Amino acid sequence: MRDPGRVAAAIDILTAFNERPAPLSVLVSDWGRRSRFAGSKDRAFIRGLALDGLRRWRSFGGHQSPRQAIYLTLREVWKWELTRVDAAFAGDHGPGWLTTEEQAAKVLDVPDLPAFTEALFPDRDAHVLQSLTERAPVDLRANSLKASQEKALKACASLGAQTAPLSPVGLRIPPPPSAEKGPGVTVIPAYGKGWVEVQDEGSQLTVLAVGPLDGAQVLDFCAGGGGKSLALAAQMGNTGQIHAYDASPERLAPIHERLRRSGARNVQVVAPSDKERLEILAGRMDLVFVDAPCSGSGTWRRHPDAKWRLTPEHLQARQNEQDAVLDQAAQYVRPGGTLFYVTCSLFTHENQERVESFLTRTQDFTIDDPLAGLVEGDLKTSLTAFRHNHAMRLTPWASNTDGFTVMRLLRKAR
Repeated sequence: MRDPGRVAAAIDILTAFNERPAPLSVLVSDWGRRSRFAGSKDRAFIRGLALDGLRRWRSFGGHQSPRQAIYLTLREVWKWELTRVDAAFAGDHGPGWLTTEEQAAKVLDVPDLPAFTEALFPDRDAHVLQSLTERAPVDLRANSLKASQEKALKACASLGAQTAPLSPVGLRIPPPPSAEKGPGVTVIPAYGKGWVEVQDEGSQLTVLAVGPLDGAQVLDFCAGGGGKSLALAAQMGNTGQIHAYDASPERLAPIHERLRRSGARNVQVVAPSDKERLEILAGRMDLVFVDAPCSGSGTWRRHPDAKWRLTPEHLQARQNEQDAVLDQAAQYVRPGGTLFYVTCSLFTHENQERVESFLTRTQDFTIDDPLAGLVEGDLKTSLTAFRHNHAMRLTPWASNTDGFTVMRLLRKAR
């Protein structure tokens, strides 16, 4: 495909998003099934262009015009020459000549947010908002059950991997240019051997912040695909026992293959249908790790479509789920044990306010320093910079990771 066809396809995808907000990955896949002629480079180009258009969706002239968003992305973000932009729109199979109004469009000085989130968003300034429009790196976690960080780094050298800035088990691959495919992590031998897992550095740090867990009994209460269960297993050196549970069998399904590849032997998967296995854990867990369902505002760099699909109703539904999850998870913590509450959200409504609400409903728990489990050392020193008001808060602008909030609760000893 040439420029005109690729640009027209990106506009078609954004038009579909404007009419029916859906995950961009779904819309791109739908387009791909209808367009068998497109090669992998074409699909990468079109996906990258659509994503960059959504990263500044309402910043482009202050309204949602797919044509204008793509035009300004090419002109202001991709830095195409105007002659190339004009040719892409006016050429065969292109979206058609640009109007004078479209050519005169300007980008807002400060990237925009959904209007209802502006009052919720912390530290709303140009630096903060600009960080949410940038492409995120690809982060890997060296699986210490099979490979050290140094060994994994050598194995991933062909992908341009570097040592991660904060995580002692992390690797970082810089983001490729927007029009190109991402690094082929899952096809390299190191991935197939289980030496590395794809995991944002912020997500790695939420697990590392728990501290030493050798021999502990752990419940990963919202395990999903198992990313944090695998990280916990490595941190525990295959000692103790991890019970990986999720209320959704679909979300839990990928964990089985990932466990096989990782070499983790201390993880038991608890299916949502097996209520008896879950019930016998009540009051027995040293740690209950809750990676709660949330708005995902901390991942807006990677999933800018989620920013524009979020509604006040969706946000309220997530808060209701968080309250329910905290109440359910608390019953599995033993006296003197720890409840670790984590979201990939930047909103206090989903973090501090949910914990405060939880503490009004129970007298059994108290709030603790989120880094209390860490021994003194380089990691604790680094993470202390992100500790605010009984929470560890990682953000794209401060830690150059996805956004995560971590809070530690202790169950009172009887």
